[in-house]
Order: sequence, then C-alpha cells, then structure tokens
Amino acid sequence: MPLNPRLVKESFSAVEPVAAKAAGYFYGRLFTHCPHMRGMFPPGMEVQRDRLFTALTRVVWMLDSPEGLESYLAQLGRDHRKYGVSPEHYRAVGSALLATIRHFAAEIWTDEIEAAWTEAYAMAAQIMIDAAAGETTPPWWLAEVIDHEPRTRDISVLTLRPSERMDFVPGQYVTVQTARWPRVWRRFSIANAPRLDGTLRLHVRAVPGGWVSTALVRHTRIGDQLLLGPPVGTMTPPESDRDLLCVAGGTGLAPLKAVIEHVIASGDRPNIHLLFGVRRASDLYDMPDLVRMETAFPWLRVVPVVSDDPGYDGMRGRLPDVVGRFHSWADHEAYVCGPPAMVDETVRRLQMSGVPLARIHRDPMQSDPAEGHTTQSHTVRSGA
Repeated sequence: MPLNPRLVKESFSAVEPVAAKAAGYFYGRLFTHCPHMRGMFPPGMEVQRDRLFTALTRVVWMLDSPEGLESYLAQLGRDHRKYGVSPEHYRAVGSALLATIRHFAAEIWTDEIEAAWTEAYAMAAQIMIDAAAGETTPPWWLAEVIDHEPRTRDISVLTLRPSERMDFVPGQYVTVQTARWPRVWRRFSIANAPRLDGTLRLHVRAVPGGWVSTALVRHTRIGDQLLLGPPVGTMTPPESDRDLLCVAGGTGLAPLKAVIEHVIASGDRPNIHLLFGVRRASDLYDMPDLVRMETAFPWLRVVPVVSDDPGYDGMRGRLPDVVGRFHSWADHEAYVCGPPAMVDETVRRLQMSGVPLARIHRDPMQSDPAEGHTTQSHTVRSGA
C-alpha cells in the first residue's frame, strides 16, 4: 500500500505524551524477544531511550519530506554500522516498535494504522540497510591520542591520529568511544579542516554526568586509543562567495573553526565575522589560535563575547543580542553552533533581520544532551 504519513502522525501523537514509558516498553520488548541484542547497547539506557524517541520523532514528522528523510535515514544507516547492525536486527526492531505503538495508541488503533506503520517502517529500514550496504569506508576507526592540551579546568583540546585516513568535510562530527565506557558513543565536532597528516582535533568540555566527555578531559592521556565512528553532519562550507557570519557558543566553536580554516585555505577572500561567546572571560579557551588566524587572514574578524563577567572590558552580552548590534547580515551566509537555546534564538533573530533560512546553517544531528553539547553540534556545544 502507499505510504500514509497522516495516519502515522496522528497515531504517533498519542504516544508522544508518554515518550519515556514508550521507550522503556520498546526496549523491554526488544530485549525479551532478542536478548542477544542487549550487548549492542550501553549499560545505562537512559540516554539511549531519549535518543530513540528523538530519532523516531524526527522520522515521523519528516515523512512528508521524502528527500530530506532519505538523506537523514541513509546517514543513520551508515553510522549504525559501528554497532554491528544487520538486516535481521532491523526486523527485530520493527516488530518491537510496532508492538509499542500499538500498545500506547490502543484507543485509536485500527488495521489501517497498523498497515501505515508497517509500510513506513519497511521503507525507513530499507533506506538504512541499503545505505549501509553501499558504504565502502570502515564502520569505525581506531585513533591514537597524540596530544592532550588542557585549556581550562573543564575544556581540553585533543589531537588524534586515525590508524587509517578518515575523509571528512569541514563542519562534520564523529562519534567517540573510550575504553573507559564500552558501547557508549558521544558526538564531537572535528575542529579542523582536513590535514595532510590526517590528524583530527576535538574541543571537549567535561560536563556533569557526561561519561565520555569527562573521560576525555580528565582521564585520557597521550598514547591512549579511541574509537571513532564515521564522520557525519551537514553544516559544511558554503558553495557561494558570500561573506560569512559565524556565531559560536562555547565549544560550538569547533565545527565553525573547521569551516573557517577551509575557506582560508581555498584561496577565496570573503569577509568573515566570528562571534565567539562564553559566560566568563576565562572560558575563551582558543583565543591565541584565533588571533593567529585573524593576523594571517585580514578578512577575518574575531569578536569574543562574554555574557556573565562584569569585569570583562570587551564585548558583553548574550550572543543573540550581540548579533543584532552589527550591521545587517542579510547578504551573508550564517553558521550558528552552540547551546540549543542560543542557536534557536540566534536563528530567529537572523531570520527577522532578513537572512533567508536557506542561508542559515546549523546541524540538528549534533544535539547530545547527555554530554551537555550545545551545538547539534554536537558535539559540541558549550558543553561537549
């Protein structure tokens, strides 16, 4: 039967108010019928349950946008290879998912709704399976930590050397697993454009309850080995020659720095404004490097912004407010990365000032509340 997004969305609306219970029911059902799959997941399932519902919600509400949905599902399918996912696993997940939706939408459930969900899941699973099967890159990379530089009490910059070259586009991110937390993957943006030596840099903030971020900042040493998932993300360099506005909150700086590096290396000469916002002046962890970039590339202007430090004598205020203090950005390509609330408000302000949404770049895949990320990035926002 043809895909019926309306029936899927209407029935899903009955499940959304009880998302936590539904996610728990789903995993209970899955592990009861397929106990061998429990080993594919981390010991603590709280974050996994949140991620399941976040991804499911996105898929459901994108059913009317086939092109964007296919791109998102294909990315998920390629990324899931690092878990050892096979077509048989998709069938088990589909069975548990259908049982979950049926259970929590029982009052409105019909044969038509069941058929709509069966068709929608079959379509989504096939896109993911095909994308994974067509991928030729490794499902994961082993990487050695070759430098570990504490920048503040909570932020460190790590330089990694993958065991084999990893091709990526500036602005993308990778998932990271440490030996301290097996099967726990967290997203971190790559903070540099591709280099001849193949190394990657990550900007990581340790946050309360952040298993991986805390391990990377406080317990990782030079010579340690990490696992990296495939690079993903859509907040990549512009294809136009417009001037750029980059708005970075905290470690949301990482992917924007990679984009700026790429633009500088390309030989193009657009004007670039980088607004780098933090709460306290002591959190301006990357200023020496940014000043070097600004000195070498006269078309780059770096503006540090501090919101909660009365003694700071530079630009002060919230990033969304500061964006409005400058001339119009209507002719610019805009990149925004940082805490979700900051990103949402900045995007809204830019749209109100005349910047078309098509020229405002953000990456919703980078949101990782478990690690305090404040990008989508990712990785990596002000709490990566």
